[in-house]
Amino acid sequence: MGMRDGTERYIEAAELLPFRWQRAAKALPAEQKGLAEEFRLRAGHPVTVLLPEGELPLDGGGLRVTAGDLEQMCDRLTGYSRYAATETLRQGYLTAEGGFRVGVCGTAVMDGGVITNLRSISSMTVRLNRQRIGIGEQVYRQLYTEKRLPNALILSPPGLGKTTLLRDVIRLLSDGTEDLTPRRVAVVDERGEIAVMQQGEAQMDVGRHTDVLDGCPKAVAIPILLRSCNPQIIAVDEITAREDLAAMAAAANCGVAMLATIHAADQEELRSRPLFRELLEQGVFQKTVTIRRQPEGRTYTVEEL
Repeated sequence: MGMRDGTERYIEAAELLPFRWQRAAKALPAEQKGLAEEFRLRAGHPVTVLLPEGELPLDGGGLRVTAGDLEQMCDRLTGYSRYAATETLRQGYLTAEGGFRVGVCGTAVMDGGVITNLRSISSMTVRLNRQRIGIGEQVYRQLYTEKRLPNALILSPPGLGKTTLLRDVIRLLSDGTEDLTPRRVAVVDERGEIAVMQQGEAQMDVGRHTDVLDGCPKAVAIPILLRSCNPQIIAVDEITAREDLAAMAAAANCGVAMLATIHAADQEELRSRPLFRELLEQGVFQKTVTIRRQPEGRTYTVEEL
């Protein structure tokens, strides 16, 4: 498989930047390249790279990001056809080649109270999704009790690695271990960030017994996977819509285990939001995995719901 290490993924992400910033990005020390989490571009300021200790400005020789830099970058990411990317752009992001997610801010174009597009781009964020083999070991064994996987939600605020953890748990479930047999896992990769598919091949290790349907909304993809792949487990990223909940409830009623991620700091925040409260009332999920950033690094806490 075309797996990438941390430094290679960093270089791939750096090549998405405006041309005049690429040399400064690639000059970062190798250790920092391996730890980098995001590139952040804001009009009127230097490009910064987000490291565990905070944002570090890149040495661009006094350069500042211009509106032209951001427009050029948006054109390149959309293949010079922004119209084709309107659906995701109006939601504030683009998906770049290689599975990189790029957040976009600017002036919202409104129509009847609905955002239809973004113009006058003011900032962009390139998130470096990368493989971290082994981070799911502890979570995997706490979840997978009595040779059965409960329906589980991975919780954290944005940027703490929900997708990275989900990916490694998928890999472990799919490959199995000496004492736990492999499971058939179906992945709904709506934004192309979990498996990072290119020409039908996953660029991230999601296991030998995993089927991936990417670029498809969860509510549409889950019934397709149930019919076509006979999965034992279905994994999805970022529950955001009521339609997602209905599809997952239907799959759970078919005896399929569900894994999903949600933006929430903890169970208390989960219960405070109407959509997620509805999710809990349906009783589909039995456990949560909460990611927290501590001085010693990220921690993963498995709890009953």
